[in-house]
Amino acid sequence: MFDETDAPRRPPAPLADLAREDLDKLSVAELDERIMALEAEIARSRRKRDGAAAFRSAADALFKR
Repeated sequence: MFDETDAPRRPPAPLADLAREDLDKLSVAELDERIMALEAEIARSRRKRDGAAAFRSAADALFKR
């Protein structure tokens, strides 16, 4: 019989964990570091999204000929 405890578990969602993190224990300098790291990750995500959109657009143009 199948037991749910034997089923593979989904890995934790990093963004959800990040949102639940207690910021009260961080200093101003640590918060500044965190903000810079998050802004860098946002920029990286945007570059990836823009590249994926450009690739998709190029593929669409190629196959619509």
